[in-house]
Amino acid sequence: MFEALKPHVLEVLRDSALSVTDRLQEVCNLLKNEIPAYDWVGFYFRNGDLEELKLGPYAGDPTDHTVIPFGKGICGQVALSNQNFVVPDVAAQDNYIACSIHVKAEIVVPIFVQGVNIGQLDIDSHTPDPFSDKDERFLEFVCEEVAHIL
Repeated sequence: MFEALKPHVLEVLRDSALSVTDRLQEVCNLLKNEIPAYDWVGFYFRNGDLEELKLGPYAGDPTDHTVIPFGKGICGQVALSNQNFVVPDVAAQDNYIACSIHVKAEIVVPIFVQGVNIGQLDIDSHTPDPFSDKDERFLEFVCEEVAHIL
């Protein structure tokens, strides 16, 4: 499934007729619609020089978490650690920000531009423990390709 999606991701990201924001939105829509366990897909980006993340394009239910301080929740932890964070069971995480009572698992992968963590791709799932190494490698690919258009 992931290998089949890669050309579609590239096609969307390389569509210069669309703005960067529209391309990111299309990536969110694609991942949410094509991968059954991806119930919410969104980008968070560093908010200028502030130590916080600001919500960018996303697909899924609306969220109140439009700004996340560094260190808070899974996304905020990835902003500091610069490492992928896979959470098989959000209920087992002390530093988790609940976006929905339906979310059971989360994966967050940072986006690097010239070696600097400028944002991340955040996926929530209503399915317990749905993410494998294949998800992680695919989302790293998506983030690397997104970095080329930022």
